[in-house]
Amino acid sequence: MDLNTITEVAHPKSRAQLPVWTAGDAWLAGGTWLFSEPQSHLRRLIDLTDLKWPALTIGEAELSIAATCTVAQLDALACPPEWLAAPLINQCCRAYLASFKIWKTATVGGNLCMSLPAGPMISLTSALDGVCTIWKADGSEQKLRVTDFVIADERNVLAPGDLLRQIDIPLAALKRRSAFRQISLTPVGRSAALLIGSIDSGGGMTLTITASTKRPVQLSFAKGPQAEELREAILDHIPDALYHDDVHGKPAWRKHMTLRLAEEIRRELQGPAHS
Repeated sequence: MDLNTITEVAHPKSRAQLPVWTAGDAWLAGGTWLFSEPQSHLRRLIDLTDLKWPALTIGEAELSIAATCTVAQLDALACPPEWLAAPLINQCCRAYLASFKIWKTATVGGNLCMSLPAGPMISLTSALDGVCTIWKADGSEQKLRVTDFVIADERNVLAPGDLLRQIDIPLAALKRRSAFRQISLTPVGRSAALLIGSIDSGGGMTLTITASTKRPVQLSFAKGPQAEELREAILDHIPDALYHDDVHGKPAWRKHMTLRLAEEIRRELQGPAHS
């Protein structure tokens, strides 16, 4: 869709060149949502592509994903064999249920910043203990976990002028054995529940619940929980009001599927590991 109220497009090449944020500004990365509907309140786009952030960087202790990294670039990442959780990348990318055209333009950062409950990059990065780096409008920098970045349906911690720079995934999280479950009302529908579980080297289990809830919910257990312990933890930590309600699934059904998929994950992770 044409944005016919835009009068200027800025092309900063460094953080120092980022213009002072004013009402009517919008960051432009992939633009898959920005150009999908009228944005009559906008006057200026600030194009992030000229910043030329490396899409993916593997360091000694973390995988850094630039906010401008596309879904296609992330899906194509060649992962070392010791990254036992690597299949989650492809599984979450495919939870977009989008065409290859969208994959080549939609960005990881854009998915987080939209903060939709069904955002699969939110599911992936929160389950892998991702940490966001935010460039604050005042010139400072903030780091916080993805699980704390999204606070409600289409709401996150970003203030006007704040910019999500990257998400760092600890390599230790990528080396954990994991299990993935996702369900939709229809074969090609939006995720109504997307759960990811993992087991660390000490036998502790982490369960991350997304899509069925308005924000990510993460539960951790010092050792693999029994069925009733897991069920009670979910019931205690997720009040009924936190379950999402839209045409893709009613709260009661989402709650039921969350409990069912969580138990499937528990059984899979506590069963024998497959080589």
